[in-house]
Amino acid sequence: MKKLLLAALLATMPSPAFADGLVDNVDGVTLDADGKVLRFTGLLITPDGHVARLVKQGEKRPDKLDWRADMKGKVLLPGFVDAHGHVVDLGFRALELDLSDTKSLDEAKAKIAAYVAANPDKKWILGGGWNQEKWGLGRFPTAADLDAVVSDRPVWLSRADGHASWANSAAMKAAGITAKSISPAGGRIEKTGAEPNGVFVDSAQELVLKAVPKPLPKERGTAVLKAQAILLSYGITATADMGTSLDDWMAYRRLGDAGSLRVRIMSYGAGLEDTIRIGGIGPTPWLYGGRLKLAGMKLYTDGALGSRGAWLKAPYADAPGQSGAGFLADDVLRNLMSRAAMDNYQIAVHAIGDKANAQVVDAIADLAEIYKGDRRWRVEHAQVIDPVDLAKFGKNGIIASMQPVHETSDRTMAEARLGPARLAGAYAWQTMLQQGAVLAFGTDYPVESPDPFAGWATGFTRSDADGQPFGGWQPQERISREQAWRAYTMDAAYAGFAEKDFGRLGAGQWADFIIVDRDPLLASPSDLRATKVEETWIGGVRAWAR
Repeated sequence: MKKLLLAALLATMPSPAFADGLVDNVDGVTLDADGKVLRFTGLLITPDGHVARLVKQGEKRPDKLDWRADMKGKVLLPGFVDAHGHVVDLGFRALELDLSDTKSLDEAKAKIAAYVAANPDKKWILGGGWNQEKWGLGRFPTAADLDAVVSDRPVWLSRADGHASWANSAAMKAAGITAKSISPAGGRIEKTGAEPNGVFVDSAQELVLKAVPKPLPKERGTAVLKAQAILLSYGITATADMGTSLDDWMAYRRLGDAGSLRVRIMSYGAGLEDTIRIGGIGPTPWLYGGRLKLAGMKLYTDGALGSRGAWLKAPYADAPGQSGAGFLADDVLRNLMSRAAMDNYQIAVHAIGDKANAQVVDAIADLAEIYKGDRRWRVEHAQVIDPVDLAKFGKNGIIASMQPVHETSDRTMAEARLGPARLAGAYAWQTMLQQGAVLAFGTDYPVESPDPFAGWATGFTRSDADGQPFGGWQPQERISREQAWRAYTMDAAYAGFAEKDFGRLGAGQWADFIIVDRDPLLASPSDLRATKVEETWIGGVRAWAR
């Protein structure tokens, strides 16, 4: 009887909180489940890599530990979650010819020439990152511009946003492009007179891509590893991969099988066919200890502003004969979304122009009547919205998956493309929150740098790295520093149905965190942009160190 009473007494007493590891002596900052700032000085980690609890200043540390890491007072934050990126593209951009840092056509041509000279054995010159707006060119580049640099082999270079590509004459010849070539639906062959001049917009890129050699599986794996190293260096511990092909998925699986996946990838299949081929009966569970999951399907309804492929309700202010193009008829879009929703795939739809955004939110309104429950319909970019459509983003649990750095990169171009009348609903973060939409932030890497600190600073300033424009562009759409942080962490995780797993540091979540060189909640915008990540930990294991 005494033993039974003792056992009953022990069962009612709190058990000692033992954990395998303690990351101690930190200036720790996270958000709680309500988005409020929490500070702590130690992080207890379970044997399987989850957070046991946050240890506050003055609280007793456990006596029994397998390991302890003393961070000597450094700042610890939850890892960032990029809500919209392209993992394989990021890796290839770093491994191939990268023109993203060029500021003029002449500078780009010099870099191309140097790359060609350094790679005499490459049969095709591949790469991207060019932006004619950044060059101040006032036009697209042409095949003639490229031919002046390299004419003995094909060159194929994607625009920064991936919605146009630039070919030389050898590439067009290899693809059989002539004056008789016709622009496909949802695309445009840029021409000088009757002749194709080297730039292919949106779906027209496929006319040349069919001739471009496809990467070998080992090359794709190398690209994933390269991208992973870049993401970890910026403190990104989880990312959405928007538009995963079957080849991409197999590359992730091979690395996962080898134990080489570190970053957590929330995958969205490239269209219905690849999504079903990957998932089969529906979204996959988390694989490789929470490193990889197929969450849903990615669709495109239009192109981008920079290539004038974004679908607008009225013509472009700087090109009155063009309004962009819708890629999918209303019934086709609904059918694709419905087919995916039947198998419980989450649906993410790219929409940049105001007509494309109206098409998507109207389709969601119709489908939400049929497919009930927590669907978390995603609108990717949600860049230019007619004010009459903004309220629709607060209905049906829509997630506005937006990229703050697009606002600073596109600002002057957007003014030229749209004119003042359509700027009221452009990059409208504050309005999205006021309407009740969930705001998830990312970078759209490699379109932009994956640096989350630049995006965070932009979120509450709407100014660029030089502080321009003073006071912010369309300053009424600024959000608070904490709201921007939340959009880059816990709500970016929520956007992928992963808020219980990561996005903040709380009991039961994966111990995904970063050590940085300053407190981002106290830093000026310029200092915040200068923040350096010193260590990146995933699942309680250090995955990267500077």
